[in-house]
Amino acid sequence: MTWIQSLLSLGCLAAVVGRVASLSGVVENPTAQPWNVSRLADPGSIDAAFSTKTVVDDQGLQWSVWTHVQFTDYALRVTSNSTLCDPNVAQIHGYIDVGIGKHFFFWFFESRRNPSTDPLFLWLNGGPGSSSLIGLFMELGPCQVRAGGTGTTVNPYSWNSIGNIIFLDQPVDTGFSYSDNASAATFTSADAAKDVYAFLQIFLAANSQYRHLPFHTLGESYGGHYVPAVARAIVDNNANATANATSGLLPINLVSIAIGNGITDPLNQYSSYPLMAADTKYGPIVGSDVIATVQAAVPTCLNMIRGCYQTLNSGICSNATDYCNTYVLDGAFVNNRNIYDMRVKCSVNVVDCSDYPMMDDISTYLNLNSTLVSLGLNRTFVMSSDVVYSRFTGSGDWMMPYVNDIPPVMAKGISVLIYAGDADYICNWIGNKAWVLNLTWPGQRQFQNTSDLIWISPSTKQPAGEIRSYDTFNFMKIYGAGHLVPYDQPQVALDMITAWTNSSKYFVKGSTEPSASAASDLSVSRRQGVVWAAIAIVLSSLVSISGIF
Repeated sequence: MTWIQSLLSLGCLAAVVGRVASLSGVVENPTAQPWNVSRLADPGSIDAAFSTKTVVDDQGLQWSVWTHVQFTDYALRVTSNSTLCDPNVAQIHGYIDVGIGKHFFFWFFESRRNPSTDPLFLWLNGGPGSSSLIGLFMELGPCQVRAGGTGTTVNPYSWNSIGNIIFLDQPVDTGFSYSDNASAATFTSADAAKDVYAFLQIFLAANSQYRHLPFHTLGESYGGHYVPAVARAIVDNNANATANATSGLLPINLVSIAIGNGITDPLNQYSSYPLMAADTKYGPIVGSDVIATVQAAVPTCLNMIRGCYQTLNSGICSNATDYCNTYVLDGAFVNNRNIYDMRVKCSVNVVDCSDYPMMDDISTYLNLNSTLVSLGLNRTFVMSSDVVYSRFTGSGDWMMPYVNDIPPVMAKGISVLIYAGDADYICNWIGNKAWVLNLTWPGQRQFQNTSDLIWISPSTKQPAGEIRSYDTFNFMKIYGAGHLVPYDQPQVALDMITAWTNSSKYFVKGSTEPSASAASDLSVSRRQGVVWAAIAIVLSSLVSISGIF
C-alpha cells in the first residue's frame, strides 16, 4: 500500500449529526417533518417483530441474541458487562452477525446527562477501513487512551456529555469487525449502508427506551460517503415502514446528519488541492512550480470524475481514483507536512509524520488481554484495514457521487451540517465549501447569497469559526483544527455539537439574523461588512468527550 493509501485509510471522511435546525439560521421545514416513531409506528408490532434468547460462548460469557422477522439473516449479539472507558454510564457492546459471514462490532455509551431525553448519535469513522473506535478513544468518546496504551482517562469533552452514542465498526473487516469468508466482503458505501440500517432496526427494537429519541448520523472523512448513504437508506425505508405500520419496521427518527472534513463530492473537491497547497494561512507548502504542475492535471482529473458520475461504472471510477490521487491529491503534497494537519512539520518523512502517536496507543490498549476479556473478544484489533481500502477503491466507490443522496434526504426535512477544520489538507475546507455551494437543491441560490457569520465559541468567548446557513443546510469552517476537529479543538467541537442539537431555540428558518426570541442569547454586530455572531448557548452538565475520525 502506498503512503497515500495508508494515510487515507485513517479515515478521510466522517459524519456528525445534529438536529432539525441549524447553527446560524435554520430551524424546521414545516412541510417536511422528520419521522416520529410515536405517530408512525405501532409499538406493539415492533415488539412482536423481534425475539431474544441467551447464549453462553466458549469463554463462559453470556450474550443476549436478538433477531427480527424483517431481517432474517441478521442477529444482534450483545453484552453489557464492561465498565471500561466510562464506568458511570450504561454500556452495550457486541456484534451484529449476518448469515453470510459478516460480524460488525459496536460499542454504545449512554449520555452522562439525561439518557431518556438526550439525542442518539451514530458515529462512523472513514478510511475506507478505519475503525470508529478511533473516534471513541481519540476524538469524541467518553475516554482517551494514556500514552503507551496502559489505560484510559476521562475525556471532559465527550459528546456523550449531551447524547447517547453508538460507535460502529463498519464496513466488515474494520476494527473488531470480521468476516468468515471472501463472499462476505463489502465493496461499496451503498451496500455497507444496508447493513447499518439493519443494525439500527434491531438495536432500536431491542432497546425500546431509545426509539423515540432524535437520531443523528455523524461521520468524518470517508464518512462523507457513509453518512449520506446511511441517511438515504433510512429515509427510503422509513417510507416503507410508514406505509405498513404493522410490519414491525421502525420509522427511525432521523433529524440530522453531520460530516466533518469529508469526501462527499469529488467532482467539486479535487480542484481544491492546488489551492490549499498555495493557501497562505498555513503555507504555501510547495513551490509555485509544483502547484502549476498539479493544476495542469486537474482538468483531466475532473473529466475522469465526470465520467464516473455519468456512468457509475466501476472501472471508470476506479481509474479516476488512481489518476486523481496520484497526480492531484498526492502531487500537490510533496513537502514535509502532516497531510491531516498542515501546521505540523515532519522531522523524518510524510508517512511517519502523518501517523498520530495516539493511534498506536489505541491499538496497544485494545489488544491488551484485560481489554479483550472485558469486552468478551478474542480477536486482534485492526486500526485501519488495507483490505477494506483496496475493496472500496478497486470498486470505484471512492469517486462515486454520494453527494446525490443529500438532496432527497433534505427533502424529508433532515438538517445537514458540513464542517471542516481549516488546517486539514486531505479533505480540506476549500473543497468542502466548493461542493456545498454547488449542491443543487431548492435553496441553492439563497444559500450561495447568504453571508458567512463569524462564530464565537460560548466556552472560549473567542472566534472559533465561520458559519453559512440557509434553511436546513449548513457549512462551518473551524479555526485551528486539522482533519480531526474533536481531537484538535475538543471544547469547540463540543460547543458545536451542543449548538447543533439545540439550535432550534436560537435560530429562525431562512434567516441570517437572530430571531426576536433569541435576541438575548445571540448578539450580532457588523464590522467592515462582516457579520459577527456571538452564539450564547447554555451548556449544562458538561462532562467528558473522546473520540476520533
